[in-house]
Amino acid sequence: MITLQPMNQEEFKQYISYAIKDYAKDKIASGNWSENEAIDLSKKAFERLLPKDEKTENNHLFSIFHNNILVGMIWISQKEPTNSNEGFIYDFVIFEQYQGLGYGKKAMKEVEIIAKQLGMNKMVLHVFGHNKIARGLYEKMGYEITNITMAKTI
Repeated sequence: MITLQPMNQEEFKQYISYAIKDYAKDKIASGNWSENEAIDLSKKAFERLLPKDEKTENNHLFSIFHNNILVGMIWISQKEPTNSNEGFIYDFVIFEQYQGLGYGKKAMKEVEIIAKQLGMNKMVLHVFGHNKIARGLYEKMGYEITNITMAKTI
């Protein structure tokens, strides 16, 4: 059984340490940032998005548990008050040793229930083009491509 629980301060500290490095790595892989600037830019992005850590208003960070074992996390945000019925998934992680066991799909279903309870009726997310596993999961969950950015190094 999968359960989502609001992230506590200790879980947030573990998450943010991982997330800053992971986001920097993805931005480097996608060609958006250089290795020299990536960690600093990633830290700044998280500080801007989560100025009050896990207590930042309109942001909901959840630890994902399976039988009381932490298997991942998910972060959703309610968009601006003018569009508060729309949510955005900022981050979603199933730790590597737990991938491929169905936890991702179950967690996505649970977070959609929570989002509806918070008044959201639409969920949007960004996925890096090189993340084929995540793209496959989102497509299976009914997410559709709404924009595509393409690049070429010349």
